[in-house]
Amino acid sequence: MIPTPPSTSSKPLSESWRWKLAALAAAAAVAIFGFVRLAEVVARGELRDFDQALLLSLREPADPSDPIGPRWVEESMRDMTALGGLAVSSLVTAGSVAWLVISQRRVLALYVACAVVSGIAVCLVLKSTYDRPRPQLAPHGSHVYTKSFPSGHTMTAATVYLTLAALLARSEPRRVARVFLWTVAIGVTAMVGISRVYLAVHWPTDVAAGAALGVGWAILSGCVALLLARLLRRTPSTKAIAEGLEDANSPS
Repeated sequence: MIPTPPSTSSKPLSESWRWKLAALAAAAAVAIFGFVRLAEVVARGELRDFDQALLLSLREPADPSDPIGPRWVEESMRDMTALGGLAVSSLVTAGSVAWLVISQRRVLALYVACAVVSGIAVCLVLKSTYDRPRPQLAPHGSHVYTKSFPSGHTMTAATVYLTLAALLARSEPRRVARVFLWTVAIGVTAMVGISRVYLAVHWPTDVAAGAALGVGWAILSGCVALLLARLLRRTPSTKAIAEGLEDANSPS
């Protein structure tokens, strides 16, 4: 699970906390390593045939310009892809940050803003680094302005919705509610990724890379916050910040 800043008591770090942090750091490392390996394979062109076959499987064989399914499916995919776009994700993030500030959880609001903004920045840098062209097998079903690898929509969706799911699940005592939150967050991220391939604006490997990087970045951001919360409580001058982290994780 993607962590949020922990309770900031004066007790020393427990072994269970250390193991939890180690497990989360390992999960982040696995996700980011998966992205790096996939980037290497894509750069060598080893999955080109796979990408083309999967993308064309979502197109009418007689007319690749026409995606499979009725027109309402194509329109629904455009709506779904917007959930990972900069406008919608910015509104969701801004609304979440505003709610956290209003509810006196300013430190956690800063954490959410930093996690999302830094994730988007990293994705933009990587796009310019890998410089992979967009698919040209079919007309794009959505406007594009950047390079193809990794999928920015998918990474943004993973970072935003998984981070918010973690925050909400942190204060939810009912297991069924926590499972529901994670299911929605993962489902939205998956549908954003599928929509990018369906609309022919991304290769499947772009989406897989974006998902891996988004998950890894969300976990890594949480791990950093987890460490900071433990470190800040040790210094009197940062006690107020530590208490803010503690309040942020108290059930509403």
